[in-house]
Amino acid sequence: MIAKSDMPPINDKRPEGLKPDGSPFRVMIVDDSMFIAKQLGQILTSEGFDVVGTASDGLAGLEKYKELCPNVDLVTMDITMPKMDGVNALEKILEYDKNAVVVMVSALGKEDIVKKSLLLGAKSYIVKPLDRKKVLERIVSILKH
Repeated sequence: MIAKSDMPPINDKRPEGLKPDGSPFRVMIVDDSMFIAKQLGQILTSEGFDVVGTASDGLAGLEKYKELCPNVDLVTMDITMPKMDGVNALEKILEYDKNAVVVMVSALGKEDIVKKSLLLGAKSYIVKPLDRKKVLERIVSILKH
């Protein structure tokens, strides 16, 4: 019989969501789709990230960012939302904190809006439907650059 201690750990790598000091990167999710927000949250928390806040529209996202700042390392921002869209919310967050790290979340076919967001200061973008590997690659490469 093989004891658990005889087996090498399957997942021996360090979680992607941890800073060099071992504390988690703090992420805020802004998306009007509960499904997408939950999916992003699950992808991130499974790698050790700390989801410190969520908002369901750009205006609420801006307010939540102001409330949490400076304790947010990265914001995922949906583009199409009620009250205030993601591009306007991106602009307002960057006006409030020029060092904010924002990653846009977009459906396919929104390339022009994504380009505008990147020119305004978004660090990158993630395309829906969400792909776990791509989401983590994009976010980790930005936070660990």
